[in-house]
Amino acid sequence: MFPDFEVIPAVDMQDGQVVQLVGGERGTGKTYGDPVNAAERWVEAGAETLHLIDLDGAFEGERANADAIEAIQATVDVDLQLGGGIRTAEDARALLDAGVDRVILGTAAVEDPEIVAEISETHPDSVLVSLDASGGEVVVSGWTESTGLDPAKAAGRYAELGAAGILFTDVDVEGQLGGVRTAPVERVVEAVDIPVIASGGVATVDDIRALEATGAAAVVVGSALYEGKFTLEDAIAAVE
Repeated sequence: MFPDFEVIPAVDMQDGQVVQLVGGERGTGKTYGDPVNAAERWVEAGAETLHLIDLDGAFEGERANADAIEAIQATVDVDLQLGGGIRTAEDARALLDAGVDRVILGTAAVEDPEIVAEISETHPDSVLVSLDASGGEVVVSGWTESTGLDPAKAAGRYAELGAAGILFTDVDVEGQLGGVRTAPVERVVEAVDIPVIASGGVATVDDIRALEATGAAAVVVGSALYEGKFTLEDAIAAVE
């Protein structure tokens, strides 16, 4: 997974549309059209992985954009990592068996850490644990509940349980196009020997270079691409 640093476009979905939220807060979203069209656009621009999030699932605990996700699976031929509303090992295995390459567990992994080992036992290298941090603490349930967990310490625990990688999102800068903070990412990277995917705050190609310099294996980019702050082609070229 990620032999070279990768720029991963986000396709966050709410009510069947691509949406980018500010700081993860409901009602702050701006819509960007059909998810399948977005997926095709990013693959044509050079994406090797797509980051799919069912926002309705993240907030409500039940996946609500399955049709759009299945349409993306049928349309593009790149790695797909999917999160949002995956609450049980059975849910995760069903998605992996249906062709999703990696599942992203946030709330489920915090509430039941052993779920990571349970899924990894039958589907090795398939679980990304999402550690979304606000105010230095991991937050869950669509970023609405604090857990008191330190992201770096939690990352180490999930690595021991068999996580294939950590998705670390800096919620405090997410979706604001105000730039990244490298220090929180570096703490998580230094805590584990598995890949760390950084997310949150990217506004420029220089932000992507800065995250690459932390030792992260990849970066997820959403709002900056949809708002045309730079092209995916330019972002990929900057880290080749």
